Amino acid sequence: MKKEALNYLFIALGCLLVAFGVVGFLSPNQIATGGTAGLSIIFHTIFNLPIGLLFALINIPLLLVSIRYLGKYFALKSGVAIIMMGVFIDVLSKVIHLEALSTEPLLATLYGGVLVGTGLGFIFKGGGSAGGGTIIARIVTSKTSLKTGTVILILDIIVVLAAGLVFNSIELALWSMISIFTGAKLIDVVLTGRPNHLIVHISSYKALLPLGLLIKQQIGVSGTTVNGKDLGQETAKDIIFVVVPKNRLNLLEDLVVSYDPKAKMIVMEATQMLGAINSSK
Repeated sequence: MKKEALNYLFIALGCLLVAFGVVGFLSPNQIATGGTAGLSIIFHTIFNLPIGLLFALINIPLLLVSIRYLGKYFALKSGVAIIMMGVFIDVLSKVIHLEALSTEPLLATLYGGVLVGTGLGFIFKGGGSAGGGTIIARIVTSKTSLKTGTVILILDIIVVLAAGLVFNSIELALWSMISIFTGAKLIDVVLTGRPNHLIVHISSYKALLPLGLLIKQQIGVSGTTVNGKDLGQETAKDIIFVVVPKNRLNLLEDLVVSYDPKAKMIVMEATQMLGAINSSK
């Protein structure tokens, strides 16, 4: 029960942040965000109807149609998020009469994108969905070979093009693209946190056991050593998998080069860490 309460708290906070970003920054400057929130801003300009009402009118039919693709539990949370977001948007714009917090396009785009992205991240973290793009993407991917990310990207491009046509400005469409990109980055930050560790794969034709001991002693992390062969199955080749803090990458590189100048390192960001990191320093 506590976990579910926290999930709905995340959804409520996320809806409020999205509404604040739309009403305070994006809509007054005719800058669209991605998905059905962006469509709501566009239709608001055309029909002069409340954005929150339009958001609900677009999403609720999609949600009802897609229950079989999303599952009832996920659809319930998504329905709560859609209604809550629509209410928050209209309360801020029609009841509180929140005015534009900035009329500078760059500031409105960046801060609007940050708020929308952070809000969507919290909604996803709570197990819900902001509707629209996610719902359509789930339906399309269930019927075709397209990936969810590809479908969402196509939908966002359509929204941006529509914004350029409706607002009669290529510049506003370009601002919308920046808003979508900023929002996407913030979603990742909320869901996975800011990566502070790196995954490093070290491969060498020399035995890596001594190097592994040096890494553990001098950097203070441990990893896994795998003994194998090259693709020709002729020469022995060892691999070390290790997770290191970003600020120790240079020290690790120096150790590897000094041990085997011909060794190869592959470095990737550890976007999500589960469990304890073994470090002695």
